[in-house]
Amino acid sequence: MSTFLVIVIGQILVNNYVMCQFYGICPFLGVSKRVDTALGMGMAVTFVITIASFVTRLLQFALDALSLQYLQTIVFILVIAVLVQVVESALKKLSPSLYQALGVYLPLITTNCVVLAVAQKNISTGYGLLESTLCGFCAALGFTLALVLLAGIRERMEESEMPTWMKGFPGALIMSGLMAMAFMGFNGLI
Repeated sequence: MSTFLVIVIGQILVNNYVMCQFYGICPFLGVSKRVDTALGMGMAVTFVITIASFVTRLLQFALDALSLQYLQTIVFILVIAVLVQVVESALKKLSPSLYQALGVYLPLITTNCVVLAVAQKNISTGYGLLESTLCGFCAALGFTLALVLLAGIRERMEESEMPTWMKGFPGALIMSGLMAMAFMGFNGLI
């Protein structure tokens, strides 16, 4: 299989950061109550991860050239924080309703461990600039897929008759576990 196809399938299904590696659980559970909100968060995370993957890979070349690899984590966190501020400002102007719906979870993209994990994995696997950017984009699509799927399930759960102990957060945790088992079924795909 070509490297690009392996990256696409691997990041979206096989090595999904939320379902298989359990990164980004806070926004995953917090923003997954409604599909439209989940999709908005997914788009914001997709933008941040994709651009962060590109920029951090470029900066890593500079850090390597200057023998400053020990600053990698700090530099990556600063890049992510700046990107989140750009997204937050854009959403505030372009979609105030989505900005309000995302609430506290939008600034939390800064501390969403998926963003930093993808950037660091791109470096540790030795991906070039194009592969890093594709990996970031596909990892974000995988995050968005998991987020929207859980939101759809949670919306359906709200409409159905269920025991009271399973409504809300407990049901979300159970559904997340079942989804994680389903995603683990993709392990032999690549």
